[in-house]
Amino acid sequence: MDYWPGHGRSGVARRAPQLQFTWNDVAVLQALYYLVAGLWPLLHMPSFLKVTGPKTDLWLVKTVGVLIAVIGTVLGMGGVRRSVSREMALLGAGSAASLAAVDLIYVARRRISLVYLLDVLPELGLIMGWIAGRRRT
Repeated sequence: MDYWPGHGRSGVARRAPQLQFTWNDVAVLQALYYLVAGLWPLLHMPSFLKVTGPKTDLWLVKTVGVLIAVIGTVLGMGGVRRSVSREMALLGAGSAASLAAVDLIYVARRRISLVYLLDVLPELGLIMGWIAGRRRT
């Protein structure tokens, strides 16, 4: 165990503080990320296409955007209400894993731009958050 070098008033070594967070915290973070990511192509398709590259089926881009925004909304509601269930955690971790896998597979197949690799890191961070986070406060 890591201990702070100093001692408390009692002369007993204190344990180093650890970052503690719950599924509720992860849900709120994922909600914010997914709302931005999901709504972006709906609110301003030209900038979305400029960053991610040209697309042929814009209806599909919008469909995926709406679905990501809905997932974000549900997770956000659960996180703000401090009521994230196992099912919501599975939705959060599962959607993050699915999006990361799609990014990796289709970048490797050169079907989508390399910029999609920038999405993999936050998705992996969210997966780790769901695994490491505590269920309740």
